[in-house]
Amino acid sequence: MTDGNEKTKVTRHWATMLLGLIVAAIFLTVIFSYQVEDRETALVITLDKVSSDPVGPGLHFRWPYPIQKIEKFDNRYRVFDGNVGRLEETLTKDGHNVIVGIYAIYKISDPVVFFKKLVDVTNAEDTLNAWMRSVKTETFGRYDFKQLVNVNPKEMKLSEMEGMMLDKLRATAADYGIEVKSVGVKAINIPETITESVFTRMKNERAKEAATFRARGKREAEKIKTEADTKSRKVLAEAEAEAQIIRSKGDAEAAKYYAVFKENPELAIFLRKLESLRRVMQDKTTLILDTNSAPFDILKMNSDSLNVPAKPAAK
Repeated sequence: MTDGNEKTKVTRHWATMLLGLIVAAIFLTVIFSYQVEDRETALVITLDKVSSDPVGPGLHFRWPYPIQKIEKFDNRYRVFDGNVGRLEETLTKDGHNVIVGIYAIYKISDPVVFFKKLVDVTNAEDTLNAWMRSVKTETFGRYDFKQLVNVNPKEMKLSEMEGMMLDKLRATAADYGIEVKSVGVKAINIPETITESVFTRMKNERAKEAATFRARGKREAEKIKTEADTKSRKVLAEAEAEAQIIRSKGDAEAAKYYAVFKENPELAIFLRKLESLRRVMQDKTTLILDTNSAPFDILKMNSDSLNVPAKPAAK
């Protein structure tokens, strides 16, 4: 039994030592190393001085604090719209007040310069905010109000203004290890003191433009009407000429039949009456009429009344 207990104690002793070594290794690893993620860049600061180039992703060795400390920076783009004066009044070139807000998309391009001049993101964005307010005031002061708000897209210069602010902000920020990718206008509002006058001017502009379109439409309508009248008169004239030709041909054809009817007027009258009777009695009709009235008097006509020569008697 004694040998078994001693073996158990020795086993526990080695297990404890192994566990202690593992804990010590983990502890030393934590103290003497650091991890940089894929989206980060790190600087090693030795006795308050940058002692190496920017460090990329992975596990790296270091001396424990306070000999060395690690500053990590997110290398992704950030959207920043200001922390003071996000929306503030700005004076245009022609003396109008507008409430403007802008934003900037930036990232840390040179961590060493960034750390030496700005230390961290909080100080950097305070400085960036001041730059943004400055370029916003300067840029909007170069343009008239109608170039900011207008019903005609061709007269608006917002894209040009954003490009101007981007160039100025990019040049300034580059000296501080910051890359500015884009600058945009987030909002443009009008103070209540000038809202009514602006709306009045916009209504007048729209009314003027509407009057121009109405006048143009009226001219086009008159032009179309004149062309239609000209074509109508031409078509009527051609139709009248064609009708005259047809009437002339009809009169010529009728003259031939009139010449035949002149040879036997009674036959012509009979045929006219027969035609009238045919038109009157197109459907099944029962009529009780006086046969002495035309055209029903033909019902009692005989060959004698038509002056038709009688047939000779058969031999």
